Parts: sequence; structure tokens; C-alpha cells
Amino acid sequence: MLTYILFVLGFVVLIVGAKLLIDGASSIGLRLGLSQLLIGLTIVALGTSLPELIINIFASINGNTDLAVGNVVGSNITNTLLIIGVAAIIFPIKVREIINKRDIWFNLFAGIMVLLLANDFLFGRSENKINQFDGFILLSIFIYFLYLSFFKSEHENEHTQEQKTKSYSLVISVMLIVAGGAGLFVGGKWIISGVSQLSADLGVSESVLGLTLIAGATSLPELVTTIIAALQKNTDIAIGNAIGSNIFNIFLVLGVSAVIKPINYNLSLNVQIGFLVFFSLMLMLFIQIGKARRTISRKEGILLIFGYFCFLYYSIYVN
Repeated sequence: MLTYILFVLGFVVLIVGAKLLIDGASSIGLRLGLSQLLIGLTIVALGTSLPELIINIFASINGNTDLAVGNVVGSNITNTLLIIGVAAIIFPIKVREIINKRDIWFNLFAGIMVLLLANDFLFGRSENKINQFDGFILLSIFIYFLYLSFFKSEHENEHTQEQKTKSYSLVISVMLIVAGGAGLFVGGKWIISGVSQLSADLGVSESVLGLTLIAGATSLPELVTTIIAALQKNTDIAIGNAIGSNIFNIFLVLGVSAVIKPINYNLSLNVQIGFLVFFSLMLMLFIQIGKARRTISRKEGILLIFGYFCFLYYSIYVN
């Protein structure tokens, strides 16, 4: 019973820890002279993927490789279908030019890369692993994406809505970072212990838990933020955060996980990754075609939500 209590509390501690670390690091960034935009593109963007990153680091160290892949794929499907779908239903999403020209393509490319690397289609291997070399490939693409974000999109980034960062004293900023780091460590350990126990008790694989329960729980803060932004008719923030998180999850989180320890890949996950690639492509079509170009309508949002429930049904009852 204690394991389950700590499992639930682990998500609270993990998410609060991420928030504290982001606040402390952002405040120090301000003191170092970084712009609000640069802080948003780096510290805050990374912060949205911190829960997934910490869970995957612990999963990789402990050898829970099914959980490592399931967590990333499940989080990206949740972002693409649930979060963007909810935002579009509340208020149609007008997609910014930079997302249309760059980010949605990287989002689709990320899903395809996982499919190719995990099934060893690129280098003629037959081990069905995402190994350290694959991890370095993913991290290299991530660095290239950051390069494009900072140095090749200056004009577009000028129109990106900046989030105001609160400034703290140096001592408080450091204390926030230390407290946040401790929260991430403790929360991550509690969650991984709980997953192992839950998997054994329910007879459900860790990959299924990662795809559904873990991915849904770590996406709750983004879902709340999306609902608030959509109610304020700032839906472009919602799709920007969701797609940005997808890119960070695959190229950074999965890349780091594979570098720490090669990830054994369960071929049954090809269906879920197929879901991810298919709906990433569908999202692009929604943006490119329709009555209003570069807009995701309420009807299209309903289709995305329907796709999310189809994914849950397959992962829980069929898979």
C-alpha cells in the first residue's frame, strides 16, 4: 500500500520539483542577462520534458527499457491528440508560420526516426535496440533543432509570445534549483518503484503503463496550461508547447536514455508508433488544407480526441 501512495505522491513531487527548478534556473538566466525569449526557448521548453526525462533516466539505469520507450511514445501521442485536440475544441487553433514551416515537420520526422532506429532499418542490424550510437544520432538532431531555433529563425522568433520570468535573489534561485532537483530525484524514484509493483500486481507490461498511465500523468500540467490558454484564445501557445515537447521528448529524452543504456525494443510498440506517425501526418494535413489554412478547427479537434481514445483502447484492451 505504501508503494502505491508513494507512486501517486511521486508525480506531485516530480511536477512540483520541475516547476521549482525551472523558476530558479530562469531567474538565474535573467541575472545573467538572457532575454525572456531565450529563456522560454531553452529553460522553460526543457522544463516541460523534465518529468519524462527523469523517469526515463531512472528507467534506463534500472533496466526498465519498455517503460523508457512507452513513456516517450505515450507522452507524444497524448500531446498530439489529447492536448491539441482539447485546445482546438475550446477555440480553433491558428498556427504560427514558424510552426507550419519547421516544427510540424520535425514532429513528423521524430516519429519516423524512432520507427527506423528501433526496427534497425538504417544500419542493417537485427537486434531491435535503440543503442548508444542511435542515442547520439537523436541528440545530434536535437542540437541541430536548437541551432535552427536560435540562429536561423530570428525573424519568426520575434513574434513568439514571451512568458514573463519572475526574478529572485541569487540565494533563493539556488535554493529553488536544489529543492527542484531533490524533488525530481525523489519523485522519479518513487514512480519507478511504483511502476514495477503495479506491473506485477496487475499483470500489465511496463510499456503499457508508460504509454497510458505514466504518459497521461506527466502530461497533466500541459493539459491544464492548454485549457487555460485556449479559454484565453491563446491556442497558438498550446500547439507550440505540445509540438515542442514532442521534439524534446524523442530527440533529447530518448537520446539521453539510449546513451545511458541501450534500449531493448518491443516490436509490439510499432503499432503505437504507427499511431504517432499517422496522427502527426494528419495534424499536418489539418494545418495545410481545409476551409481556413493554418487553422485546426473544432471538428478536427474532435477527430484528434477520438484518435486518442482509440489509442487508449488498443493499448489497454487489445495490446
